[in-house]
Amino acid sequence: MGQRAGSADLPLHGGRVPAWLGQRMSRLGAVIVEAIVLEYGRDELLRRLAHPFWFQSFGAVMGMDWHSSGITTSVVGALKRGLAPLSAELGVHVCGGRGRHSRSTPQELVAVGDRVGIDGAALAKASRLVAKVDSAAVQDGFDLYLHGFIVTDDGRWVVVQQGMNGDRRQARRYHWLSDGLTSFVDAPHAAIEGHAQGRIVNLADRRAADSRQRQLDLLADMGPTGITRQLARLEGRAPSAPVAEPLLPHLVMPDHHDVRAEDVVERRLQAAFAAAADRGPEDFAQLLLVPGVGARTVRALALVAEVVHGTPCRFSDPARFSLAHGGKDRHPFPVPTKVYDHSISVMKSAVRKAKLGREEELAALRRLDAQARRLEANVSGPSVDAVIAEERARSHEHGGRSVFGWEPASDAMPYRRTAPRTD
Repeated sequence: MGQRAGSADLPLHGGRVPAWLGQRMSRLGAVIVEAIVLEYGRDELLRRLAHPFWFQSFGAVMGMDWHSSGITTSVVGALKRGLAPLSAELGVHVCGGRGRHSRSTPQELVAVGDRVGIDGAALAKASRLVAKVDSAAVQDGFDLYLHGFIVTDDGRWVVVQQGMNGDRRQARRYHWLSDGLTSFVDAPHAAIEGHAQGRIVNLADRRAADSRQRQLDLLADMGPTGITRQLARLEGRAPSAPVAEPLLPHLVMPDHHDVRAEDVVERRLQAAFAAAADRGPEDFAQLLLVPGVGARTVRALALVAEVVHGTPCRFSDPARFSLAHGGKDRHPFPVPTKVYDHSISVMKSAVRKAKLGREEELAALRRLDAQARRLEANVSGPSVDAVIAEERARSHEHGGRSVFGWEPASDAMPYRRTAPRTD
């Protein structure tokens, strides 16, 4: 049975994704999805999307603000655009979105059902029920404004939707997974992300089953007027003690926009860079002969490879993945567009060749991730602050760009790179 898997605090951020980044996010997001489907299948893709830690890391590796609510909107939008031309081939369809797009989700699902031969009307009903549960049955102070519904050709699906609390400048993301779901009102969530807002009325909790039944009984026995009179008599009575929530993983996204050392598991970052230095020359020998593709691209690919192959426990620090391609607001550094484009090119080449039965490049990415995990226990290298300093000093060289424009050439002495080493 699907149930809550965790929660997180998400600062509510405004703004829009610039076109130059949105287009790249669509291409990189789509090719990462292709790689996951090729390597692990569509069901595993849905499980990843239903995992709040992985979802946040996925958005961060694509250049979005690593900690903010904007990741949800941008990732759903990028996947909808990027996967549209691939939906027939992959059997993965992205419906819904933000605002008016969320309201068109049922119609989009019916259309998908007609195209691929699944029950689109049932999917549309599921979409409405999911939205109802998180807007009415879970009364936590957040108003839903985004609803993304990803469904496969065999009728399995995941929902990612988000609400906002404008007064507190906070957002909460809800993840649903159809796998094993037997009830829409009895602990149905795969995960909920958001900021603690005090006591929450959650009628979708399995412990609220008696409450749901008593509400129906009261309505049948007393009618709305009788319930109102009874409630008036009870006013002033001390509230019963709240039932303790089970201990769940809780990802805290801080308010600060900059990436700090405490936001990153440094040994994992150093292991990824060491793996890039170790495996890059051997596994990407031909690739490194391509003009512009060098060690910096392989370092980015090491983090992309982890998004494709990593296990859930490795996504506890989404900020680390922003060190692949930076962020649109210059945090942790401007987006290195040249590196980003080379990452897309390498991933597309690997996926294209794998479809033709030549899996050498996808296998190289798999080895890159495996090597990072092997090196993690005995690796040292530059600190997080040093990595960020180097990236900023060399931003112009890498085609650095942000919402503030292109990065100018720096007159400062570039940071002297210290190669990671293993003991």
